[in-house]
Amino acid sequence: MSDDVVEVIAAVITDPGGRVLLARRTEGRDLAGLWEFPGGKREPGESPEQALVRELDEELGIQVEVGPPLIAVPQAYPHRRLCLDVRHVTAWRGTPRGHEGQALAWVPQHRLASYAMPPADRPVVAALTRPDRYLVTPEPGADDGAWLQGIENALASGIRRMHLRLPGIERSRRERLVAGAVKRCRAAGAEALVGADPELARATGAGLHLRAAQLAALGERPLPVDRPLAASCHDLDELRHAERLGCDFALLGPLAPTPTHPGAPGLGWTRFATLREAVSLPIYAIGGLGPDDILEARRHGAQGIAAIRALWPAP
Repeated sequence: MSDDVVEVIAAVITDPGGRVLLARRTEGRDLAGLWEFPGGKREPGESPEQALVRELDEELGIQVEVGPPLIAVPQAYPHRRLCLDVRHVTAWRGTPRGHEGQALAWVPQHRLASYAMPPADRPVVAALTRPDRYLVTPEPGADDGAWLQGIENALASGIRRMHLRLPGIERSRRERLVAGAVKRCRAAGAEALVGADPELARATGAGLHLRAAQLAALGERPLPVDRPLAASCHDLDELRHAERLGCDFALLGPLAPTPTHPGAPGLGWTRFATLREAVSLPIYAIGGLGPDDILEARRHGAQGIAAIRALWPAP
């Protein structure tokens, strides 16, 4: 496989009802028949914005105004490497038509994940439809009510996905805390994933977040596909196993040294992107990061950031 990276620019185009435009790859092309966000290769001398305007005019016959970036996904294929740079389109004129013979479809956002897509597009769907912050809860102190109030405060601040991490907590107490947190998350329309306890996840109807050691020991998905499943990963083998197992997303890190992982060297963004391109999983970066790092994380293909201290509301 060549070390050269093909730069591909794609667009999220929405209609007034919020549906997203997808194009189907035509016969004779790589990955024919799969659906993708419309766009094409960036030519030498073009800016990403210029390339996207040209491609959408040529392919769809529309004139667009390019908005902010959504995510840039590095992805390795058997015979090439690419970076899929996806931009929002803030306005467009004309009627989209498949000028190259490609089928088009306007898809409600909640149905995007049901369309068969190339590996690089899967993280794009997640970036468009899923939270960019993943709260890892701190261990509760002596006051359970204060910890549950922290859950409520996090939800009120906009957190919509959280890892209920309660290591070393006595079983009956853990069950009470998880039940209370799951109830609050459901009321707010948020996802709760129980840390490292498949039995408790099944009993509460919550998702499950696997430790890396648990991940390695599993040969099949431990929850139904309608329950979210995630895993903590630190290297390529763990990421690939999480993908084989059918995890919905993974955490990768630490990006930088943290008190939670004393002495562990940080991956850094370059290494993160290298690991990111080997799988199609949505991946949160974790380790010394906060909300101010989300844009940088997205530039390297991350779903967003995961954190304890930076996302847990101050008492």
